[in-house]
Amino acid sequence: MASRTEPSGCSGRGGGGAPGILPLPLLLLLLAAAALVPRGDGQNLVTEDVTVVEGEVATISCRVKNSDDSVIQLLNPNRQTIYFKDFRPLKDSRFQLVNFSNSELRVSLTNVSVSDEGRYFCQLYTDPPQEIYTTMTVLVPPRNLVIDIQKDIATEGEEIELNCTAMASRPATAIRWFKGNKELTGKSEVEQWSDMFTVTSQLLLTVGREDDGVPVICLVDHPAVKDLQTQRYLEVIYKPQVRVLQNYPLQGLTREGEPLELTCTAFGKPQPTEVKWLRVDDEMPQHVVVSGSNLLINNLNKTDNGTYRCEASNAVGKSSADYMLFVYDSRAGDEGSIRAVDHAVIGGVVAVVVFAMLCLLIILGRYFARHKGTYFTHEAKGADDAADADTAIINAEGGQNNSEEKKEYFI
Repeated sequence: MASRTEPSGCSGRGGGGAPGILPLPLLLLLLAAAALVPRGDGQNLVTEDVTVVEGEVATISCRVKNSDDSVIQLLNPNRQTIYFKDFRPLKDSRFQLVNFSNSELRVSLTNVSVSDEGRYFCQLYTDPPQEIYTTMTVLVPPRNLVIDIQKDIATEGEEIELNCTAMASRPATAIRWFKGNKELTGKSEVEQWSDMFTVTSQLLLTVGREDDGVPVICLVDHPAVKDLQTQRYLEVIYKPQVRVLQNYPLQGLTREGEPLELTCTAFGKPQPTEVKWLRVDDEMPQHVVVSGSNLLINNLNKTDNGTYRCEASNAVGKSSADYMLFVYDSRAGDEGSIRAVDHAVIGGVVAVVVFAMLCLLIILGRYFARHKGTYFTHEAKGADDAADADTAIINAEGGQNNSEEKKEYFI
């Protein structure tokens, strides 16, 4: 008489036996499958590797290219049977049948954990049996992403240290740094605990006043997450920036008897607590009126010439800006205008004279060129047919005499 045995790790579906006990024929088939040592290269089986994020759902598919109604089985990394055809002997209810046919066995695994990672085997009971495996890779995103700044408030020109830590990820996280839209380079260290990795990236940054209020961003580059980042805003203090503005006169010269009004603007962080005016290398004239950041001289004279300096200070330091004053004569602007007009008139007259002289030279040149040609023509007249030089001279003289005689005759 055959006995019934409940195999370890299997749950039964009923025929006529007690609950949890498999029918003997099915039990024997399962035991045979578990003891089977597959051979061949899985030439008729197809599967793909699976990558899944921890806590999500993974799907494993065993497919037969040319089905001959052979039995398909799926085993876990410990070679325990997950599904035999459409039956699940394994008590792990996270495994669910998605599809079963003669050509495919597809199974889903919910709430995946790192312990589920490994090789899963597809087996096909042909003669000889075939086997192929798929590798499940479980990704774990960083648990925490934190930026730690060495100093909450930095001074302009100071080098500060920032650290960004991504904890307990798998695989190790790559960390990137940005200041505003500009990418910076940090230095990363990786620590491993069991099968998890913690990455810390260090960034050294020399800050300026332009960095005040700018975000420093720590961004994670990891296959399990997208756009995971955190940021901290920089706070930078700096000494004042000082400028001197001339309110009056807006344009033109600073002349005797006229007023001068200057304004000193100063901006820093913290805001300057003191703004003052002084005269460089000399005492401030008694008639100069200083009111806060404004300086006023109602009646300028040449004794006011010099350099006037505005100084501003805050908790970080002191800065200054200078204004050089030169007082002109009261008629300096008018005389300058008259001189400008005189220069223009003189320039016009000179241009006309030069043009006239050029025209006269051209006319004289043409006149002399014309008469010089006529003289040479008459001088040589009568000498062309001479047999020698003496005859040519005589002929030329004769020609001149004849010419004179002709002129006398006509007169």
